Amino acid sequence: MVELDEQERIALVETYHRVARIELPNVTAHAALHAIVENQIALNLEPVVRAMDRLGKEGLTRHDAVHAIGSIVAEHLFDILRTDQNDDAATSRARYYVAVERLTAESWRRVEH
Repeated sequence: MVELDEQERIALVETYHRVARIELPNVTAHAALHAIVENQIALNLEPVVRAMDRLGKEGLTRHDAVHAIGSIVAEHLFDILRTDQNDDAATSRARYYVAVERLTAESWRRVEH
């Protein structure tokens, strides 16, 4: 999937969810989060790869693990947009990685999806 451009990746995720009849409030935003997480895995970002492995061992399917990490991506983006933090990229990335490292299947399951 790495060889596809971003729009093609998002379209594939949208199609998957439509074919699987998974109803979503915003399929494009949902697909974009999927693509972000899959890109991070493809780039071998260690905290994300470790989280995928850990979440799988804790009983999540790959799809749910992507959703769990995607929820952290969404929270991170929301925090960036709503606050006046003047963090540099390294600090922001470190904050995201800490959140990904703390993520567990249990903590993700406690939140309504």
